[in-house]
Amino acid sequence: MTGKTLRHSCAVAAFLAGVGISLPVWADTLDPLFERLQTVEPGEYKPIEDKIWQEWAKSGSPAMDLLLERGRAALEDDRVEEAIEHFTALTDHAPDFAQGWHARATAYYEAELYGPALSDLQVALRLEPRHFGALSGLAVILQDLDRPAQALEVLRAVEAIHPHRENLQERIDQLEKLTAGQRI
Repeated sequence: MTGKTLRHSCAVAAFLAGVGISLPVWADTLDPLFERLQTVEPGEYKPIEDKIWQEWAKSGSPAMDLLLERGRAALEDDRVEEAIEHFTALTDHAPDFAQGWHARATAYYEAELYGPALSDLQVALRLEPRHFGALSGLAVILQDLDRPAQALEVLRAVEAIHPHRENLQERIDQLEKLTAGQRI
């Protein structure tokens, strides 16, 4: 871990701890994929990112995978309340499945229910601290709540995990300009 990566990880850990998230560290089958994200050429990250998303979508239960799929389909069709119902059933029956919490957070965000979305993102990040999708969602909500300095710190954590994430640098640049001169 580079000095920059460590500094940003510590800053985000402090922020997340302030909102009740601990950041456990464990090794799992995703470690090699996350390591490759650090070294891959900018234009070659997509297959690795896709594999991570595929791994995150595996709940270990066909029934839970079906709930995730149905919730995603409902969300895609703008049936947000139905999506929330599917994702709630998923989180009720698979509380250790980070992607269920992230999916429901997305649905809550679409319903403009920021409090529940933040709560679900906290759980998703407690279960999978490297979840760059959950971190990106957290940054969006923080920006919507007019907390650009905190959003910037979260995006820097995303950058430390997934430096080539699509549109990430543009978002960071935008927030850096917005927060220039502010204390972060």
